[in-house]
Amino acid sequence: MLLLLSIVFTFFALILIPCVFISRRLSVPLSFTTIRRFIKVAASQADEEEKSVTTETKEKQERIPKHVAIIMDGNRRWAKKQGRRTAEGHEAGARKVVELAKEFFSLGINTVSLFAFSTENWGRPEDEVNYLMSMFEKTLKTEVPNFQRFEVNISFIGNRTSLPESLLDLMREAEEATKSYEEKHLILAINYSGRFDILQACKNLAEKAKNGLIQVDDIDEKLMDKELMTNCSEFPNPDLLIRTSGEQRISNFFLWQSAYTELYFPNVLWPDFDKTEYLQALTWYKQRDRRFGQRV
Repeated sequence: MLLLLSIVFTFFALILIPCVFISRRLSVPLSFTTIRRFIKVAASQADEEEKSVTTETKEKQERIPKHVAIIMDGNRRWAKKQGRRTAEGHEAGARKVVELAKEFFSLGINTVSLFAFSTENWGRPEDEVNYLMSMFEKTLKTEVPNFQRFEVNISFIGNRTSLPESLLDLMREAEEATKSYEEKHLILAINYSGRFDILQACKNLAEKAKNGLIQVDDIDEKLMDKELMTNCSEFPNPDLLIRTSGEQRISNFFLWQSAYTELYFPNVLWPDFDKTEYLQALTWYKQRDRRFGQRV
């Protein structure tokens, strides 16, 4: 009996009373047909509101970059500014990578690429280059377990033929230890050059055409993408490229992949680049109107 009274009371409170109020305001006679029409209209409005919220949420998600590339510039200038040795600047830069490792993938970002060492960097003083190679090894030895804890898949791209064998071993171990993770992907570019990447991709395609595996007419942008080193990522082309230190060039990094990348140049040295700076870059990206050469 109490249950029946509860159901009747709920009906009056949620349906009948609002219908009576609306019918008086609209001067419409109250009937079963009228009540059913009111319920139908209310349900339709609720459905439209839900669709609107879903669309808005989807649009916000689409404004979040899937792939962020970063040229970590300014370690040496930071050290000079602080009155420290160049090596200390590189150490501060490496600590910043570890510090931001978790933040890199905030807001649903899938892939983050870091330009750690360019082919042109071999032209630096020998002691600095040797120190960088040693620092890469030290960082991989100590930090890979942390990336595993964050479930970050680590990949390395670049020309491996000139790298020390001890570093190559650690790179292979890191890739093997983290290969099962899918939602977060960190790409470290060591001895990387955008020109070299395009050149090696062209050579691979030429070799396949020579061996009859493909026809020359088959070669298009999709095939090219598959031969580039960034084919290790589900999202090979960066949506956003950040270069710290205020320099406004991409310095032979992702030349093919950055055709429609948004370029962001904060005037802050890499060791000083923090979570706030990173979120500012993402906020700036969300405000960009990406047309890809088309009229919207």
